[in-house]
Amino acid sequence: MKKGQVFEGTIEKVEFPNKGLVWIPEEERYVTVKNGIPGQKIRFVVNKFKKGNAEGRLLEVLEKSPLEKREPVCSIFPACGGCMYQTMPYEEQLNMKAAQVKEILDEAAEKEYDFEGIKASPKEFEYRNKMEFSFGDEYKDGPLSLGLHKKGSTYDVLTAGDCKLVHSDMNQILLCVLEYFKSRGVSYYRKMQHEGYLRHLLLRRGDTTGEILVNLVTTTQEEHELKGLVDELLGLELEGKIVGILHILNDSLSDVVQSDETRILYGQDYFYEKILGMEFKITPFSFFQPNSRGAEVLYSTVREYIGDIKDMTVFDLFSGTGTIAQVLAPVAKEVIGVEIIEEAVEAAKENAKRNGLDNCRFIAGDVFKVLDEIEEKPDVIVLDPPRDGIHPKALPKILDYQVDKIVYISCKVTSLARDLEMIQGRGYEVVRCVAVDQFCETVHVETVVLMSRVEGK
Repeated sequence: MKKGQVFEGTIEKVEFPNKGLVWIPEEERYVTVKNGIPGQKIRFVVNKFKKGNAEGRLLEVLEKSPLEKREPVCSIFPACGGCMYQTMPYEEQLNMKAAQVKEILDEAAEKEYDFEGIKASPKEFEYRNKMEFSFGDEYKDGPLSLGLHKKGSTYDVLTAGDCKLVHSDMNQILLCVLEYFKSRGVSYYRKMQHEGYLRHLLLRRGDTTGEILVNLVTTTQEEHELKGLVDELLGLELEGKIVGILHILNDSLSDVVQSDETRILYGQDYFYEKILGMEFKITPFSFFQPNSRGAEVLYSTVREYIGDIKDMTVFDLFSGTGTIAQVLAPVAKEVIGVEIIEEAVEAAKENAKRNGLDNCRFIAGDVFKVLDEIEEKPDVIVLDPPRDGIHPKALPKILDYQVDKIVYISCKVTSLARDLEMIQGRGYEVVRCVAVDQFCETVHVETVVLMSRVEGK
C-alpha cells in the first residue's frame, strides 16, 4: 500500500471521534478514513501513514449506509464540516456515541464499573447558543461567503444560511451581514497572505432569554463605515432581540477568534442565559456550554453523581463562568472555582452575586499554580478541563488532596482515558459513567465519570 493509491471499501465502524475503519482484503489491513458513516461504501485515497497505520481521505460516497434513513435538513450537507450525522436518525447517533465511549472506557478502567449509556439532548436541532462563522469564498476567487468550512478544508467556506444547529434568528443575521459586505465589495482576510478585512462573525443567543450578541471580527487593515450594518441588523424581524453589536479588532496571524480591541457599536457587550433556574451573564469570549438545554442535563447528572455534599467544601477546577459551582453551591458548605480566563472569572463572580450565592469563590489563574495558594482543603473535586484534558503537572497536585470522590466531565473521552491511568494509579477506581449528548449531528459527546478513592491506597 502506497500514498496516492485509490481504494474502495465499506466503513465497518466509526471509532471516536470520527475514524471510519475500512478493511482492504487485498492489502490485509484496515485504513482509517474520516468523515464517513458506518455502512457507507466509499472511494478514498491513501494520503499518509501514522505509526504504521494507513490513513485515507474520502473522495466519494458510492453507496449510502443502511443507517441513513432520512434526508438532510439543510442545503449544504454533507459538504459542510459543521455536521456529520444528519442523515442518521437521532437514536442511531446516540447508540453509536454510547458504544464509542464505552469501548474507550472499558479499555481504560482497571475494574468493572457501571456504564449508564447515554443521555439525549432535549433539542436535536437549533440547540447551539454560540456559533463562530468564517468569512471566505466557496472556491478560489469566488464570491464572498460566510459560514462554515467544507469538511477537510481550511480554506473553502460554505455559506450556512439555513444551518439547523442554530436558531433561525442566527441565520437571518448571518445573511444580513453577508449581503451588506457583499454589496460593498469588502475583502475577507486571506490566511496565507495575511491580507484582508473580514474575519469572523461570532453569534451568541440565549436559548431561554432570546437575547442576542452580534460580534463582527475584522482586522485593522481597512476602514469601513458600520453604522449602516447596525441599522440593517436592528431592522430585522427576529424572534429574539439583539442586545449588543460589537466590532472586535483582531490582527493575529493565526486563525483564532480573539480581541485586540472591542468596540461597542450598539447596546452592551454581554447577554443573559438561564440554566436550572439560575441566571448567567455571558460575555463574547467567556466559556459557556454551547447547548443550554443539554447543559441542564449535564449539570443535573453532575449533581446526582456528586451526591450529598452538605457541610462539604467542593473544588470546581477549570470552572469557566462558574455554572457548575453555582449549581452545587446551594447544597454545599463552600465551592471554590479556579479558571485561567480572567474574563470568565469576573463573570462568574458577578453571576454568583446575581444568583444570591455567598458561598462561592472564584480564583483566576492556572490550576497548577493556584492550588499552592488555596488554604482550604476540598472534600470533593469536580474536574471539567479543556479538550486536551488535565496538564500532567497539575493532575498529581489535584490527586494529592486524596478526596473521597472526584467527578470528571470530559468533552474528549480519549483525553479522559489518558488521565485515568494516573488517577487509578493513585488509588481511585471508576464507579459510574454516562455519556451526555450535547452536540447532536456532530462527532462530539460529553462524558461524566464518578471516581471513588479506594480505602488503604
